[in-house]
Amino acid sequence: MNVSLILIILLIGAVATFLSGDKLASKVALLFSLVALGCASVLVNHFLGGIDISLNNPWILQPNVSLALKADGLSLAMVLLTASLTPIIIFSGFGNNFEKSKNFYALVLFMAFAMTGTFLASDGLLYYIFWELALIPIYFIALVWGNGDAEERKKAVVKFFIYTLGGSLFMLVAFAYLYTKAGSFLLSDLTKLELTATEQTWIFFAFFLAYAIKIPIIPFHTWQAKVYQKAPTIGTMLLSGIMLKMGLYSVIRWQLPIAPLAAKMYMPTLIGLSIAGVIYGSIVALRQKDLKKLLAYSSLAHVGLIAAGCYTLTEAGLSGAVSQMIAHGFVIVGLFFAAEVIFRRFETYKIDGMGGVRSQASKFTSMFMILVLASVALPGTFNFVGEFTVLYSLSQVNIWFAVLGGTTIILGAYYMLKMFQNVMLGATNSKVFAEVTTSEAVVFIILIAFLLFYGLYPKPIVDLVTPSIKEILTQINRFN
Repeated sequence: MNVSLILIILLIGAVATFLSGDKLASKVALLFSLVALGCASVLVNHFLGGIDISLNNPWILQPNVSLALKADGLSLAMVLLTASLTPIIIFSGFGNNFEKSKNFYALVLFMAFAMTGTFLASDGLLYYIFWELALIPIYFIALVWGNGDAEERKKAVVKFFIYTLGGSLFMLVAFAYLYTKAGSFLLSDLTKLELTATEQTWIFFAFFLAYAIKIPIIPFHTWQAKVYQKAPTIGTMLLSGIMLKMGLYSVIRWQLPIAPLAAKMYMPTLIGLSIAGVIYGSIVALRQKDLKKLLAYSSLAHVGLIAAGCYTLTEAGLSGAVSQMIAHGFVIVGLFFAAEVIFRRFETYKIDGMGGVRSQASKFTSMFMILVLASVALPGTFNFVGEFTVLYSLSQVNIWFAVLGGTTIILGAYYMLKMFQNVMLGATNSKVFAEVTTSEAVVFIILIAFLLFYGLYPKPIVDLVTPSIKEILTQINRFN
């Protein structure tokens, strides 16, 4: 048994969902996503038990490409994130009626397949193939099933597609150059190359363009808010909860170990750029009148801090970044789902059209409040663990980085609590806000339980990723 099994399950699930017809599509997709989650859990248990579940077989002879899937603590943590959030995201859509739902849910599973492959691939060309494959389903999900004016939606989605595809081409050129040096695309071979500082700089920034757009890091963020707003909520969840983690994960897995000299040389600039995103995202979020756009800019601020942690090149920074990736994935999915629940009742994402929810739906108000507090990293939530660790790592580099990065706590608390006040409190709205249904409550309870449990006991996740982080740091420091 190896990690290719989860890819096979997701791919078969996508085909089965498409063939099942519109009435059964959502249930078939949910079934296969749960099977994939079970498979991921078993694979992690095998890994922790010392069983080798990686895969490395020859695939293409010329050029030399391998079907290589690396299973270590870091990749498996991201696979678990994908496998855990996918059934939650699918189940959250049960309250919506999608036209041609067999196509919609098949694309969701295919996207999960591509993202999982991206996290597992350890051959550069295979990794690039999965990276690009993940772009195709979200393009159609946002374009066909998105919100608002069709022409505006088309412009936003096409811009996103061109941006991400264009950035990825630079990464492909970098892989082609590395292949001429190593005669292989395998990560293990690429990290052994003795590249000059100049070569590493070109390689580093070729990767950076692809990752900065996907994460996104300012000034490469201009596609994000519109796409998050125009995509259906399930698409927004996939983008914010999982897909942007592909960029952050790739910084740790590919960019830093292959070009460590460039990473060290440009560390202050990259951390500064990331922290600028924290401040910019927070300030812009303060001014938003659309709930989904506010959450989009909130996400921009949080991932900016995660990126800053990655570029500290410290164990605390990388470990905290991974913890925060996972915590952010769960909390942002919860917040976007809350926005969807409100839209189902009020039929608007405009904040000034909301209010008075607490007096009509106390259970929903309580669950939404917990997610808001987790988003602002309240102690006791998993977000606090990751955010505190990242800020500590920034203080190791420069105390002012930690001070500026810490503004995300102050600004985040202000705009999130202000949003909560405007959306949930105040006079009773003229529209009736029905209490959450059982299925909606299940989604919230699962997400909240995860955030609270690992907020109090983060050890399993930290222990899972730490050996991989140490191995990557050894590769980064090989030029010392």
